[in-house]
Amino acid sequence: MEATAELSYALNTFYFLVCGALVMWMAAGFAMLEAGLVRSKNTTEILTKNIVLFAVACTMFMLVGYEIMYPDLSNYALTGITEENLENGYAPSADFFFQVVFVATAMSIVSGAVAERMKLLAFLIFAVVMTGFIYPMEGNWTWGGEKVFNLYSLGDNGFSDFAGSGIVHMAGAAAGVAGVLVIGARKGKYTADGKVNAIPGANMPLATLGTFILWMGWFGFNGGSVLATATVADATAVANVFMNTNAAAAGGCIAALTVAKVMFGKFDLTMALNGCLAGLVAITAEPSTPTALQATVFGAAGGVLVVLSIVGLDKLKFDDPVGAVSVHGVVGLLGLLLVPLTNDASSFSGQLLGAFTIFTWVFVTSFVAFKVIGLITPVRVTEEEEYEGSDLAECGLEAYPEFTSAR
Repeated sequence: MEATAELSYALNTFYFLVCGALVMWMAAGFAMLEAGLVRSKNTTEILTKNIVLFAVACTMFMLVGYEIMYPDLSNYALTGITEENLENGYAPSADFFFQVVFVATAMSIVSGAVAERMKLLAFLIFAVVMTGFIYPMEGNWTWGGEKVFNLYSLGDNGFSDFAGSGIVHMAGAAAGVAGVLVIGARKGKYTADGKVNAIPGANMPLATLGTFILWMGWFGFNGGSVLATATVADATAVANVFMNTNAAAAGGCIAALTVAKVMFGKFDLTMALNGCLAGLVAITAEPSTPTALQATVFGAAGGVLVVLSIVGLDKLKFDDPVGAVSVHGVVGLLGLLLVPLTNDASSFSGQLLGAFTIFTWVFVTSFVAFKVIGLITPVRVTEEEEYEGSDLAECGLEAYPEFTSAR
């Protein structure tokens, strides 16, 4: 490589790695958010799920997932080989690192949806399947560029998903839907006469900290998806993506809090937190082409939708303790449908086709996986274990032992 190309290669690789580290930090955000929104008796178990699922995702994506998703790049990335004339202009191993933390993000979404009543072993077995096969397959059909079932390529049909509103977030939510349908609701959440009983989270400071961590990590999630920063054009694109990502989160927070105040008469913190995340999910499909005002409006639309979705799913007796399906699934679909408003390279039909393909594949395969896992080991905790809490039943360790008597 000549000096200019080497400098560009080094800058792009360094930027990729920094953004990957930011996305990895989102794992801490999910852990804190979920730990804050579950009851204290389930805190240790949900923290265990979050750190182990990250380790499982990294290992399975290294063993088989990356080869499935990017067969042309895996030999270079996983052996440390670098071709000087590589078109992408960054180290292949940097691409692997950036992609593997996306896989862990998708799996983290499932963790929140099935919180407080899924067996830890069953969850980790599913994590192996999700990160090693289910996610890499749909990732191959979208970002990997392969034809779906050798029939059509989503990218050739007007589908565009810049950083993963559908490919990552809606996919995680689809798996979460399958898990909730198989496992069912928490005991006492819904009554026979249709009443919905609120089950408050144990630690709102933790949930708020988790949201701020996710907000920060999202700059790497969306910004890193530019894939380069060594030219004026690339650097400008990165700056625009950061600006729009932040604007959408702010819009989602304000809109969700406003809707919650109108609907419930109170300023609901949990809805504000989910509104921030909904705004981030909504802009993830295309953060590079909107203006800052458009990004704010898109985020606000996500913030409104997430409140309505959480309330609506509760009425349908769909028990999602952290609102993961609403934030990442319902708003993930919204994010995909907003893309053609600012990106002429996409189409509404292409976005719908992509959304249908991703959701159907992930939901069906996940549903089958949960059922098969249930034949091997129990998927749901017993009623006694649920009452006692997963911390003692699954981990033998309480997160807040000094407050046991108050449980």
